[in-house]
Amino acid sequence: MRKDIFDFRYWKTVLTGSPTRKRLTGNFFSLSILQALNYVLPLITLPYLVRVLGPEKYGLISFAQAFIGYFIILTDYGFSLSATREISIHRDNKEKVSEIFSSVMTIKFFLGILSFIILAIMLALIPRFGQDWLIYILTFGTVLGNILFPIWFFQGMENMKWITILNIVSKTIFTICIFIFIHRVSDYPYVALINSLGYLVAGIISLIIVFKNFKVKFVLPKLENIKYQLKEGWHIFVSNIAISLYTTSNTFILGLFTNNTIVGYYSGAEKIVKAVQGLINPISQTIYPYFSKLYTENKQRAVDLLKKILSLVGISTFLISIIINIFAPLICKIILGPEFSESIPVLKILIFIVFAIGVNNILGIQGLVGFGYKKDFTKIVVICSLVHLGLITILIWQYGLIGVAIGTVITESLISIIEYYCLKRKRIL
Repeated sequence: MRKDIFDFRYWKTVLTGSPTRKRLTGNFFSLSILQALNYVLPLITLPYLVRVLGPEKYGLISFAQAFIGYFIILTDYGFSLSATREISIHRDNKEKVSEIFSSVMTIKFFLGILSFIILAIMLALIPRFGQDWLIYILTFGTVLGNILFPIWFFQGMENMKWITILNIVSKTIFTICIFIFIHRVSDYPYVALINSLGYLVAGIISLIIVFKNFKVKFVLPKLENIKYQLKEGWHIFVSNIAISLYTTSNTFILGLFTNNTIVGYYSGAEKIVKAVQGLINPISQTIYPYFSKLYTENKQRAVDLLKKILSLVGISTFLISIIINIFAPLICKIILGPEFSESIPVLKILIFIVFAIGVNNILGIQGLVGFGYKKDFTKIVVICSLVHLGLITILIWQYGLIGVAIGTVITESLISIIEYYCLKRKRIL
């Protein structure tokens, strides 16, 4: 292990030694604030919501979000990485940037229409969804908001402050509105509505900023540009679907096999884990566009930086996981309340995905994808996701809530191990 990974002077030099590094530092702190708000603000509302709504209705809201999450994956396609990379490479060419932006947004618009058609059919034909159709329709607003909000564009331009500002505004409004409008169990539809409105407002304002501040013009995209963007994002899209099978699908599958109350117990613990996880994500999001550019300029420098970040993230996330595991009963009591005591063992196990995800984000996104091995990354997550589906199906029957948590940690750990050996084989690590 390199001793300099914990040397403050070393990291000060890395982060502030050049205009590029200063930009990285600014982006990192912008995304850190964003992620903190994305997960800390919900932690403010979470104790209130779970107590007002109870496990059943809170579970229904969580199940709807997990279900609608599939449509967010569909409309995001693989653009969160592929379009970010394209924008980062061509960001000094305004005409090319406008071309990329127009092509990607056109595709996302039509994928949004397709998503709503699929949702309408499922609500009409499947009683499990039809009986709570209003919740799913209201929650679908988050899909529209995600389509409108081009986070990939701001990341590619390495200008994350707008992402942070807009999300601060939307999340703050959401938090305030929860306390104003949610007072009894029957108010649960308003949770979905308020959440969607926050996404929509942020999306609309973000588009205004793109056109006004960055001078991007919408141009009718050529068919070959559409095809190119679809091709570039395909492997990431497949990977995202596969990843969802062992992330958001956990809540969805649990809901299919059990009931909303059980989903509520699991979601309560999962929200806490995601809050912690959100503090780690800015590292990956900030570094990726820089990695994409650095790899084309100096492969060895990219390799050296990858090793240092891997060590830092691995050690810090493992320590965090251990600490939260120890204090899980106290954390659940404070945040979720006594009604969610069944969430405690789930949290004690599930928290270790913070370590696993922290490591495999660096190995997978920065390592395999950043170094041009998208196909390898896709194969790994697809295979592991299929293994995960079989694993949690068995474990749910045997251990219920605990089974899902165990299966998730095993899958995330397996991905990290395979990614590591894959990079070893390619002589990157």
